[in-house]
Amino acid sequence: MNPKKIVITGAPGTGKSSVIHQLEDWGYFCFHEIIRSMTLEAKKAGKIDQQLTNPLAFVDDPYQFNLQLLKGRLSHYKEGALLDHNLVFFDRGIPDVLAYMDYFGQEYDNQFLETARSNRYDTVFLLPPWKEIYVTDNERMETFEEAVALHHALKDRYQALGYETRIVPEGSVKERTELILDTLKSEH
Repeated sequence: MNPKKIVITGAPGTGKSSVIHQLEDWGYFCFHEIIRSMTLEAKKAGKIDQQLTNPLAFVDDPYQFNLQLLKGRLSHYKEGALLDHNLVFFDRGIPDVLAYMDYFGQEYDNQFLETARSNRYDTVFLLPPWKEIYVTDNERMETFEEAVALHHALKDRYQALGYETRIVPEGSVKERTELILDTLKSEH
């Protein structure tokens, strides 16, 4: 089977994970964001300072950290392509790695671009920053202003790779999830 691969992306604190959990509750297969588990592992190993604004910018080797992240997202992508489901959802996609590297001014080689270009998603939903629901926590350390800038970096990177990003407006988790599913039904 060749399921439709759907990315739910956006800056930190936009409600992505809540939408992913709602989709799962409704029986859809979803891959969760892997950066939180990677960040927690790096903190436990003492590789990043608890007080830094964003650990991705200050790990000992940002390139290797992002390469590990790229490989993890690629693994999700390949696994998702083999699943026996009509729709497979991803909490962030491969282009997110490049968008964050763009935002932090980190260089990347052709391997990153080629991975993003050759492993295409069918649809990308972008959740914009929403001040009323934005909170920081132990893994989400960006300010709201940084989240807005990251939103633009994500939108720019996906568009540079030829994706049409579909904006998911503010609303309840149920409303946003229903909008995503209704959009997919009308397009596929």
